[in-house]
Amino acid sequence: MAKEFTLPAYGIVPTVSASKKLPKRTEALIVPVFEGEEDLVLAASGLFTEAVELELLKTLTALGATGAAEEITKVPAPAATNLDLIVAVGLGNADEVTDTVVRRAAGVAVRELKGVHKAATTLGTFGVQAAVEGAILGAYTYRGLRTAELPERKTPVAELVFVGADKAAVERARITAAAVALARDLVNTASSHLYPETYATLTAGLAKRAGLQVEVLDEAALAKAGYGGILAVGGGSTRQPRLVRLTYRAKKAAKHVALVGKGVTFDTGGISIKPSANMDHMISDMGGSAAVIATIIAAAQLQLNVNVTATVPMAENMPGGGAYRPGDVITHYGGTTCEVLNTDAEGRLILADAIARACEDNPDYLIEVSTLTGAQLVALGTRTTGVLGSDTFRDRVAELGRSVDEPAWAMPIPEEIASSALKSPVADLRNIATHRFAGMLVAGHFLSEFVADDVEWAHMDVAGPAFNTESGYGFTPARGTGAPVRTLLAALQDVSDQR
Repeated sequence: MAKEFTLPAYGIVPTVSASKKLPKRTEALIVPVFEGEEDLVLAASGLFTEAVELELLKTLTALGATGAAEEITKVPAPAATNLDLIVAVGLGNADEVTDTVVRRAAGVAVRELKGVHKAATTLGTFGVQAAVEGAILGAYTYRGLRTAELPERKTPVAELVFVGADKAAVERARITAAAVALARDLVNTASSHLYPETYATLTAGLAKRAGLQVEVLDEAALAKAGYGGILAVGGGSTRQPRLVRLTYRAKKAAKHVALVGKGVTFDTGGISIKPSANMDHMISDMGGSAAVIATIIAAAQLQLNVNVTATVPMAENMPGGGAYRPGDVITHYGGTTCEVLNTDAEGRLILADAIARACEDNPDYLIEVSTLTGAQLVALGTRTTGVLGSDTFRDRVAELGRSVDEPAWAMPIPEEIASSALKSPVADLRNIATHRFAGMLVAGHFLSEFVADDVEWAHMDVAGPAFNTESGYGFTPARGTGAPVRTLLAALQDVSDQR
């Protein structure tokens, strides 16, 4: 294993801080406005005199600003403010402002600050966590390996000050947003640079700097321990698979959560090869692992009062001479056998090994995240995560996702799927059903076979939500989104709050 590896490129995000008053040399100010019953309403900031605020309100009104949610109106700042620019962002009805409204508004507004070095906002008054998250994630800009310099007028804002916000609250939100940005960076990195060996090396370095315990199993260690699923999927590539285990121990934690994330660094489909159209999107097939790695690092930084382990299988699914074939029977970690009918249903095979290993730690809860099925997009679209698992915990995880504006919906595993869909004449299971129905639910049932009976668990299918193939919206950019890091952190906090 290489001694050190860093990503070839990282997304650009602003630094954030808190201040009691408007700092000197601030160039621009983001101000919230509301829809009034008849006229625009400017949120009181306490930063300027009544005369200055009235002048600003008249200017915005003259330009047709309505205060509708996410509406942007940019105007030159009144001379008395010593600013260059005012960016008014709508929050809609003042009585209906939620964290989701603030988060999205912050994301939209901060993108209007390109070319500005230092800006400030009073949006934190309506929710510090949401405002900071939205601003950082909305500003996120990923240029990859383009060699041309970014023109100054297109450069994201470098520094953003939250006026009137609590410093500790800003820092907690920054850590959360930084975790999402890390997950985005991992997903956005080309598979030419991020493959099992380099991914494992990078993860180990990040984890150690965060104070986590790290274990990395290479192909020889995987073979010795019997990780048949990971070895089968990774066998067709010259880039051999890895399994990374990360551990965070809280001082007085009563609960233990196991996280498992799919880390297929590129997926051709193997022998059951995919169509060439949009295959480049398969750099994102490790989105589940990216979210899990970023989450456990953030959990350590936030010092959450819950023990967390992350088990991350990493493989590249290629149709090389050593590739596994349809018709093969593989033996998973723990002894369960599986008949392979389709090598493009590979994620569940590496996850099965990882789930079985994670359950040996006797966690109270297990959350597994993966870009698992195209059926998730068919059922729920590109932005809503499908959540399966233990009824109560599944429902809670889906609810927490919606509460942090990472849409999620609980899905069942119907009796007829659990009883017959994956029966095989030659193995304990087969990796797909012989029909095309309920593909997301069939995949969830397959994974359930590897979860210990006494573990509450949830499977999150983020095939659509982890990689945005459309243009950006709200605080979400094109390409890697970082979903569902904030849901995972909310779930860990929820578990830590249990008595």
